[in-house]
Amino acid sequence: MFDEIEPTALKTKVNMKNNTLPILLKNPSILLIGGGNVALQKAQVLSHNNIEFSIISQDFNDEILKLCDNIRQKKFKLKDIGEHSIIIDATGNEKVAKKLLKYKKTHDILLNVVDVPKLCDFYFMALTKNRLLQIAVSSNGSSPTAAQYFRDECEALIPENISEYLEKKQQQRDNNMIDVEKTNEELKQLTSKVYLVGCGLGDPDLLTLKAYKIIQEADVVLHDNLISDEIMAVVPEATTKVYVGKKKGHHSKSQHDIHETILKYTAKGLTVARLKSGDPFIFGRGAEELLFLNEHNIPCEVIPGISSSISAPLVAGIPITARDYASSFSVVSPHSKGHSLNLTWVHLLHKESHTVVVLMGLSRIPEIIAETKKQNVPSNLPCAIISNASRPNQKVATCTLETLEEASTDMIRPSILVFGNVVNAFLD
Repeated sequence: MFDEIEPTALKTKVNMKNNTLPILLKNPSILLIGGGNVALQKAQVLSHNNIEFSIISQDFNDEILKLCDNIRQKKFKLKDIGEHSIIIDATGNEKVAKKLLKYKKTHDILLNVVDVPKLCDFYFMALTKNRLLQIAVSSNGSSPTAAQYFRDECEALIPENISEYLEKKQQQRDNNMIDVEKTNEELKQLTSKVYLVGCGLGDPDLLTLKAYKIIQEADVVLHDNLISDEIMAVVPEATTKVYVGKKKGHHSKSQHDIHETILKYTAKGLTVARLKSGDPFIFGRGAEELLFLNEHNIPCEVIPGISSSISAPLVAGIPITARDYASSFSVVSPHSKGHSLNLTWVHLLHKESHTVVVLMGLSRIPEIIAETKKQNVPSNLPCAIISNASRPNQKVATCTLETLEEASTDMIRPSILVFGNVVNAFLD
C-alpha cells in the first residue's frame, strides 16, 4: 500500500464535510511512535515514498528494523519530540495520545493518532506508485479501504512510461517551451492504448481470459470478416465497432487505411482493440501493425490467440504430430505480400513423417496442385480441408492430392489444408 500525508487544519474535532486541503510536504521531519504492526504499516508507507523518519518504541516488529535507520529503543517521553514537526502515534495507548494533545496546545506540530480520525491533524492518503506523477485518494479517514480501492482504479489510468514523458516536459519547461495545446494532444495519445487481440478460431469459449476482458473494456473494436459473429456478439453494445475487413461485396480497407483508423481513435485518448483471427503474429498483419504503432509511440500490447494452424486440426480430430505417423510439422501460406503466390514450401510434401498445414489455401488449390505435379508429389498423398473450425458450421473433407480440387467445391472460407499420413490414420 502506498500512502501520503494530507495535512488539515489544526483541530481536535473533525467536521466530516470536505474541509481538508491536500498538499505535499517537502522534506518533512517525522517521528513515528510505536513498534508493532500498526507502526509497521505506517513505516512501510513512509519508506515506500522515500521519506526519512525516526522511530521510538520499547519493542519492535522485526520488519520495522529493515525500514528505518534512526531507531531508539526506549519508553517515549515528550522531550523525545525534539525538532520533529510531524508526529505519528501508532501506540494505541490513550495516555500517549493525551500527552501529545496537551503538548500540541503549546507547540507547532502536526499530529496523527492512528485510527482515531477525530484526533488527527492529517490523514494518510492512498497513493499510486511513487513516481513523478502520483494520484492521492482520501476518504477523510472514514474508510481507508474505499480510498485504496479508488487508488487502484486511478493507478490503471496512468501510463507506465509517464515518468519518462514528464522528464521531457520538465526539460521543455526549463527552456520556456510550454505548449499547452500540444501537451494535451500528447497526453491523449499517451493515455490511449492499442491491443492486438488474438481471437482464435471463432468459438468465443476459446478466447483467452485476457482477450475476453479486453474486448469487454475497449472503447473501440476494429474487426474484419474473419472474426466470427459469435465473437462479435461478445462485444458490448455500447462499444464503437469499426469494420476494417477485405471481403467481396464490402468496402475494402487497405493496411494503410487500418493504420489511419487506429491513429484516429488513439488521438482521442481511446483504447482500441484490433481483433485478429487466430494468433496476431501467424500469417497475419499483426507484426506490421505493431511496427507502425511503435513508430508512432503508441502503447501497444499483443494478446496471444489460439492459432488455427494447430487447433483447427485438433478440433477436426487430426493430431498434426502422432507417433509412427508424423514427428514434425510445418505451417505455411500460399500468399505473399501484395497478394502474390507463394509455393516455395511444396517440396515439404515429399518429407517423410511430416505434416504440412496450409493456412488460407482454399482459393489457391489449383495452383498448389499444379506445382505438386511439377515436383512429382505422390497423387495419393492424404489431405484434409477444415472449414470454419470450432464454429457451428464446421465442415471437414478428407481426400487425396488427386481429388483435392473436387473435395474443395463445397468448402467455404476460412479453411485450412492438412497434408500428411496423419489424415488417413485418424480420419478413416
